[in-house]
Amino acid sequence: MRLATLRDGTRDGALIVVLPDGRSYRAARHIAPNLQAALDDWSRCEPLLRALAAAPGEGLPLDLAALLSPLPRAYEWIDGSAYLNHVRLVRKARGAEPPPTLETDPLIYQGGSGTFLGPRDAIPLLNPAWGLDFESEVAVVLGDTPAQTGARDAAPYVRLIVLVNDVTLRNLIPDELAKGFGFFCSKPSTAFSPFALTPDELGEAWVDGRVHLRLKTELDGVTVGDTDAGPEMHFSFFDLIAHITKSRAFTAGTIVGSGTVSNVDPERGVSCLAERRTREVLESGKAVTAFLVDGQTVRISMADAAGRDLFGDILQRVVAQ
Repeated sequence: MRLATLRDGTRDGALIVVLPDGRSYRAARHIAPNLQAALDDWSRCEPLLRALAAAPGEGLPLDLAALLSPLPRAYEWIDGSAYLNHVRLVRKARGAEPPPTLETDPLIYQGGSGTFLGPRDAIPLLNPAWGLDFESEVAVVLGDTPAQTGARDAAPYVRLIVLVNDVTLRNLIPDELAKGFGFFCSKPSTAFSPFALTPDELGEAWVDGRVHLRLKTELDGVTVGDTDAGPEMHFSFFDLIAHITKSRAFTAGTIVGSGTVSNVDPERGVSCLAERRTREVLESGKAVTAFLVDGQTVRISMADAAGRDLFGDILQRVVAQ
């Protein structure tokens, strides 16, 4: 089942179910007014939404530009860094060593969750000197999840899966981290894919809390990354859930990100410009790729083994403010 949120003039939009063709939909407001309401009452809403999606007949034409993020705002947006190749590369870029617990204790930060960008919304460029970058990721949306949920028990709490553009201001990061208090201004509003999928929609590609499919990233129409999201995800989503619930519970609608999808093989490309720049430094001593500028476009998508577009695509234009 694929769900989405239609712009309707309200802050949280209107819940819809996306039909299998990905080009049509059915309104679901009679089941739940918005996606957060459906997550809050999932045991009742899920079967009704599935029945609506499976009912015979045509749907209404779907315009992806009319969609908000599946959750236009969320109680919590928590992002990990589960691909250790990415951690090692970006740390090299700023001359920092990875933590000694890199392989045993997940890196996690809590981002802002009040003003998510829709999948067709512009990426604001407030100051070119801040080093605007995209980060292509996968994320899961949780149901109510109790404290001390173990990785082996985490699967039932994953309600939905989405794609992410975790917009980052690279040149603000070093000074922020030097304070010893984490990211804040360097992490502006994040964008999410048009559709949120239930895990069964991925079939055999959803294995042990990982999505075993390629995540494609294009910059100005040119593919810069065709990364494999599965094998090199060191910490699975189940591991990340076990980590964040160590000391507290989480409410329905919490979003947990994988961090930038990254592969050791340079032929797979990159899911952010920071990695490309680091590789340039390691190869030639100098980064030549610029960060994002006004007018550039970023596209993030994922297809299944048959080539079917799963999530709709994140397609954003950088716009100077």
